[in-house]
Amino acid sequence: MTSRHIDMAAPETGLTTRIADRRDLDSVSGLLLATDRHYWGVREGAEAASRQAAEALLADGAECRMLLGFLEGTVVAYATFAILHPAPNEHGVLFMKDLFVLDGGRGGGVGEAMMRRIAGLAVERGCHRFDWTAETDNPRALAFYDRLAANRVTEKVYFRLAGARLADFAKAMGDG
Repeated sequence: MTSRHIDMAAPETGLTTRIADRRDLDSVSGLLLATDRHYWGVREGAEAASRQAAEALLADGAECRMLLGFLEGTVVAYATFAILHPAPNEHGVLFMKDLFVLDGGRGGGVGEAMMRRIAGLAVERGCHRFDWTAETDNPRALAFYDRLAANRVTEKVYFRLAGARLADFAKAMGDG
């Protein structure tokens, strides 16, 4: 698959997809800003942070990729993902960090088409699984993923170190 791969596998929605590259910097930055505003409202510094995140995603050697979804040539959705190792049977696991569909693309099957394309990428790349998380306080996302017949993983616990706690934890490593 080339980085400019076009997928016509979702004719029922009219969605085309491809992996983002450096030529998409402005579009990716705009998508990340729209995501930020959707979840957290207008915040100071969000434009600069979105641009920085877009540059990191599209940098040479970036370990996370972004799949863009288009309707009639206009970007309406994205999914970020990475292939993780090790995994069972010497295959990777495709982990999706985010799926986001702009308001103009919602309700027409775009989200499901994006999920099917990511699943296809997992299969194409020899992955054993396709994993993702969803916020427990996002009932629309949970209902959407339940409709896809994905299994909820209850035997795993998700952990996080963030902000000052992350910095303190990392700093303590150097003190010993």
